[in-house]
Amino acid sequence: TDGEFYGEVLEKLGAGFAGRGDVQRARQLTRRIMGQVGARMLILDEINHMLACTPRQQRVFLNTLRYLANDLQIPLVCTGNHEARAALLTDAALAERFDAVELVRWQNDEPFRLLMVTLAAILPLRKPSQLEEERCRTAILDLCDGNTGRIFRLVETLAVRAIENGTERIEVGDLDADDLVLPSVSMKALAQRRGRGRAKAAA
Repeated sequence: TDGEFYGEVLEKLGAGFAGRGDVQRARQLTRRIMGQVGARMLILDEINHMLACTPRQQRVFLNTLRYLANDLQIPLVCTGNHEARAALLTDAALAERFDAVELVRWQNDEPFRLLMVTLAAILPLRKPSQLEEERCRTAILDLCDGNTGRIFRLVETLAVRAIENGTERIEVGDLDADDLVLPSVSMKALAQRRGRGRAKAAA
């Protein structure tokens, strides 16, 4: 509901608001506090979940978004899966305001190499890592299926592991280590990894 939505926003702003039934007050507080803190953008994740609501709830929520866009005069960024765009297109006024940008999966190309160079440069490791090397890039893409979130979680996991074991760097061999606890990687990658593990055991 719009009251719950405003309540969540206020909670994130540190303005614990108990009266979620008072939508008008919640709206006024949201507008005032976002202005006070100098909010410059509002990001709503998983916007596609609004499709699970009734048509009436969807209309109320979309009206709430339109109000915020008009009143706060700050950008609204809505993220989600392929259904997210459909969710916003149900309101003609909002459909005209939003541009749809698709985040495509990473490929083993120059932009991905530069991403790996950047990640290697900001990792809190004492020695240079091999993230930009061809074999390392290929292994990361295979494990993560080109998904940005998975790539970042995997690199973070590898960095923590490098600190804990004292190597202070990420090497190509680390991606094949049997004791590496993988974050949310693709099911395909998990199946391939298990298959290699069984083949090694049989040998």
